[in-house]
Amino acid sequence: MTFLDPVNVADGKVDANLILQLYDRLDTAVWIFDFDHKRYLWANRKTLEITEADSLEELQSRDLGADMSPAVEQRLRQYQQDFCKGDVSFSEIWTLYPKGKPKVLQIEMSGVQLRDGRMALLCEGREHHEQQPETLRSAEALLHTTVMIALFSKDGSPLYRNTASRASCITLETRFPDQFVREEDVKDIFDLVEQERTLKFVAHVKTSLGFKWHELTIRACHDAVSGQPAYLVSEIDVTELHETKERAQYLASHDTLTGLSNRTFLQERLTHILNTADTKNQTATLYLFDLDDFKLVNDSLGHAAGDVLLQLVAEELKAIAGPEDIVARLGGDEFLICHLEKPGSVDPDWFGRSLLRSFAKPQVLEGKRRQVGLSIGYAHYPDDGRDIDQLMRHADLALYQAKSDPSAKCVRFRDRMRRLRDEHRAIKKDLERALQKNEFILYYQPIACTRTDKVVSGEALLRWQHPERGMVGPDDFIKIAEDAGLIDEIGTWVAEQVAHLQHRLHNLQYAVPLALNVSPRQLSDSSFLSLMQSLPLATGCDPSDISLEITESVILGDIPNARETLTALKHCGYQIVIDDFGTGYSNLAYLHNYPIDGIKIDRMFMEDIGTGGEIVKLILSLANALDAGVVAEGVETIEQRSWLSQNGCNRYQGYLYSRPVPEERFLSMLETQSQIAAM
Repeated sequence: MTFLDPVNVADGKVDANLILQLYDRLDTAVWIFDFDHKRYLWANRKTLEITEADSLEELQSRDLGADMSPAVEQRLRQYQQDFCKGDVSFSEIWTLYPKGKPKVLQIEMSGVQLRDGRMALLCEGREHHEQQPETLRSAEALLHTTVMIALFSKDGSPLYRNTASRASCITLETRFPDQFVREEDVKDIFDLVEQERTLKFVAHVKTSLGFKWHELTIRACHDAVSGQPAYLVSEIDVTELHETKERAQYLASHDTLTGLSNRTFLQERLTHILNTADTKNQTATLYLFDLDDFKLVNDSLGHAAGDVLLQLVAEELKAIAGPEDIVARLGGDEFLICHLEKPGSVDPDWFGRSLLRSFAKPQVLEGKRRQVGLSIGYAHYPDDGRDIDQLMRHADLALYQAKSDPSAKCVRFRDRMRRLRDEHRAIKKDLERALQKNEFILYYQPIACTRTDKVVSGEALLRWQHPERGMVGPDDFIKIAEDAGLIDEIGTWVAEQVAHLQHRLHNLQYAVPLALNVSPRQLSDSSFLSLMQSLPLATGCDPSDISLEITESVILGDIPNARETLTALKHCGYQIVIDDFGTGYSNLAYLHNYPIDGIKIDRMFMEDIGTGGEIVKLILSLANALDAGVVAEGVETIEQRSWLSQNGCNRYQGYLYSRPVPEERFLSMLETQSQIAAM
């Protein structure tokens, strides 16, 4: 209803105007406030007097929202919400500022519903005569402060809440114990307050904005109205500070990229898990592993792709690990799992093999399926070590063995591994010296014609003239050079030496092309293409007389942008040859997509010749379809050479013709061949 409508009072003898006159005679200010528009809807004469308004129309025109503080606006919204929920009323001391002059009123507030359905505020205000400055200022402070202040009875029921506290609580009736997330936080709390009189702590609480962290200060006191014992509670929202602290603690103990535990947190967690193993008579196994060719991914696809791969691996490991296991990233591409095995396990090493199987399926990286290989080293507690440091050292030695031996990707620690590690460390150090002192040399193995037995080409093979160990073959140091990051520098030296020799052969009028091996790691390095493009000008070589031998893994997708790189090398004039063909899984569909000039049949297929050579015939047919030349490797008997000649393979390489020989011996062979041809 509105105040201007007729009302049926005293049989219709009293109308609305008379009621308005009655209100105007009251010594109490009465007004209706519009929450939504922040304006007076109606007021009696006493209200006009207090607000110093010339008329009701002038009072209604005032926009109270123009200079309303956020705290006052928040308090009014709280009233509106409470009135909509139920028939409640409030009595508070407010200071109004009509035309800038403070007027202190004791206001009784209740809700009144307007005809349009909205809730408005009905106020009855009387001047508050005990206007002590401290009282007024404390009331204003309680209204505007962001500190949540509330008074609770001894049973936890709310007696008073300031604006901030009311905004935080879920309902007006929320009891003090009910606002805590964890029951243990509030257990016996009032007993402690009675003992200490003041208690301060941080707790996880339920608020109107969700779960928060509050710092609470509780003091035992009395309710000024009833005189009964009560508790004054002040709360400060420390959520941001608490979460920042928790975040700092999390960052200090976890890897930011993968969310796994890091080295810092590992010592504490490993100590706990080893104690658990002792207590429950379990076997704890420390697995260390890293990703095969991770540097290749970083170098070829970029560090962002490398990060994505690490995150994929971390998720896979978390899925594999048991609830009591520890999964950690130690740095780079190195990870750790500490796995607890129940007593009496027949095969405690099964977990390591399951890790390998889990990564047998390709991972999708940048829209492409890529095979991710693992090398794993592990040590059992307590058999392989009695403390964390010893277990870590021994698992690391086993990992080193796994990385050095491609046939065994999951290796348990053995005492002999210490010696192997020391040998590899010595070789790495010697390799660095070898590059500085030019201790590397190239041998050349002739490639001959199966029909004429003449040298038609030669493959460059790396050797190391070690000052103490003598001549060292590539199988004994190439893998170590790759792990030490020295392979690119060695590869550059090889390419330059081959280019110089090819130019020399041209000047000697020997039409004998040369070949050199290119590792996947070299091919993924952008500087390799630049090097090969610069060699003709730097050395005078003819790229068309130099073959670059690559492995099948390059064309099977292990090297991103391999086709583009090989095409660029082909445009420079180099010949592209697949080495050790047949050991991978190449097929015609793959090969047709690459600029392949030749195929070298792996030596293991020479044994097939004795039983009919069906596999070799198939490879020769494939090469013919590709219009690619063929070289058979590992030919050791005259019968093998004859069979190859009869079945259309015109070139061969192996001990039947010659072992690899030094450069000058190779040149001597070519000179002798030239002299014979001239006779």
